[in-house]
Amino acid sequence: MRLLVDVGNTAIKAVLYNQGCYKPCELNALPWPQINDMVFACVGSTELLAPLIKLAEQHKVTVYEAKVSAKLENLKCAYEHFTNLGIDRWLALIAAYVELPKQHCIVVDAGTATTIDVLNSEGEHLGGWILPGLDLMTTSLTQNTQKVFDDGQTPFAAELGRNTPNGLKNGALVATVGAIEQAKRHLNNENSCLLFAGGYGKLLAEQFAESEFDSQLVFKGLNYWLELTLKQ
Repeated sequence: MRLLVDVGNTAIKAVLYNQGCYKPCELNALPWPQINDMVFACVGSTELLAPLIKLAEQHKVTVYEAKVSAKLENLKCAYEHFTNLGIDRWLALIAAYVELPKQHCIVVDAGTATTIDVLNSEGEHLGGWILPGLDLMTTSLTQNTQKVFDDGQTPFAAELGRNTPNGLKNGALVATVGAIEQAKRHLNNENSCLLFAGGYGKLLAEQFAESEFDSQLVFKGLNYWLELTLKQ
């Protein structure tokens, strides 16, 4: 059994991987005697992780930290300074590379920020964009303008707005959808897989006829990162 850990800015999420299954778990109730190794990715403070690493060491569990590299197997990072690419973006790309082999793919992770990354069928990461997330788009407008407001109840929808709250919410959604459509042009509009993750990933996936939402995408990337790294 493998423990997969994603360390954010304010919280830690964990999943147990065993025989092809990914199962979310609580950190205060881990089956340590059954865990063989632990893989973590950290975008926040490592202080949040310290107690967990200490427990792993006490139970003689091997610990690995996932890192961005210029190349992993045939997957190539677009960034010249590859360490500047966020580890969550790299892990999502790894998951797409493994699960959708030899296919053009656009990977979207929609959280506080929305990241869009383009991967071609040769495993070459062509680059990507970082956009404000849907909530950040709307709050930046309500906080920095006098007459734009949100009522806290209006949902996001790809429709023309007929009042200020849905004009605000829908504008944020269609702006993000437009960026994803623009990403397709960097694959010459050839058939590409659209793969979504993150809190607003499902909503965005629903805006496209052929797409896939995977809530475990980053955790799958963690698992594949270790498997591919150990093969090298």
